Amino acid sequence: MQDDIKKACEVLRKGGIILYPTDTIWGIGCDATNEEAVKRIYALKQRDDSKSMLVLLDNPARLQTYVQDVPDIAWDLIELADKPLTIIYEGAKNLASNLIASDGTIGIRITGELFSRELCKQFRKPIVSTSANVSGEKSPSRFSQIQPDIKNGVDYIVTYRQKDQSEANPSGIVKLGKNGTIHIIRK
Repeated sequence: MQDDIKKACEVLRKGGIILYPTDTIWGIGCDATNEEAVKRIYALKQRDDSKSMLVLLDNPARLQTYVQDVPDIAWDLIELADKPLTIIYEGAKNLASNLIASDGTIGIRITGELFSRELCKQFRKPIVSTSANVSGEKSPSRFSQIQPDIKNGVDYIVTYRQKDQSEANPSGIVKLGKNGTIHIIRK
């Protein structure tokens, strides 16, 4: 696993894109502060760049670097979540501009999965996490379900967990308003 993390970090630092396991499904990732790398993911997924992608962090303490005002309720949601939870925050900052939604929001998930958490920790920046599929197609829950064009379009494929056949599920998604409102998008 450590060798995979080292190689993935090298690729990310050079502006490359990776295929990697997350706390949910297999994802395509890049440095979330690098606009050119983000642009490459949109192209690979054949996805409209007006549809924002989420980012992974290893530690909630890093949130304030990428969100202007983290609502108090966010800390409780992160602490109490019993499954992966993506929170959409207003006031995104210090991220690639083409990653931030037109309304200034960004989806961020604090990953608890061993590989993606360690990858984020060693990379020291947020990492884009978007499903490893062409936009509109079924999200692959296992490595074996990822289409060849996706595999051929990345700069590095992580070997860790490729043989894992357990069924993965996407995260829950909630959107927080500055006034403390919570809008559940996906349970």
